[in-house]
This record gives sequence, structure tokens and C-alpha cells, in this order.
Amino acid sequence: MDTIQFNLSKQQFWGLLQAMDEEDKLEMFDRLRKSLFVSRFERLLKAARTDELTMEDITREVEAVRQERYEKRK
Repeated sequence: MDTIQFNLSKQQFWGLLQAMDEEDKLEMFDRLRKSLFVSRFERLLKAARTDELTMEDITREVEAVRQERYEKRK
């Protein structure tokens, strides 16, 4: 496979995106979303990581929410 490399400024890149039809823009969006998901998820896990919560705390909270929802359905 032959490859071509070239440099684009952000402004040029945005101009190319603006020239694309809606279907191509949606494809580009989908590819970007998929490529960014893993890194964004890892950042979220790092931000939410804590030693203050135990599995017992989490289980207690989950059971409390389940009980509350069960009560509302009655």
C-alpha cells in the first residue's frame, strides 16, 4: 500500500470537515468517538478511584437503591 504524508493546520482540517457531506461527517464523528472512548474511560476511572469506599459500602448502597425502587413499584 502506498502512503502519502502531508501536514494540515487545524484551520485547514476544519475547512475539509466543513466541505464533507453529512454522511462523511457522521463517519468521522463515529471514528473519533470510538478512538477516544478508551482514554476518556481510563481518565474517569483514575478520577473516581478512592480508598475510602469498600465493596461492602457499595453493596449496601446498591441494596438500598434496589429496596427503594421496589417500594415505589408497590
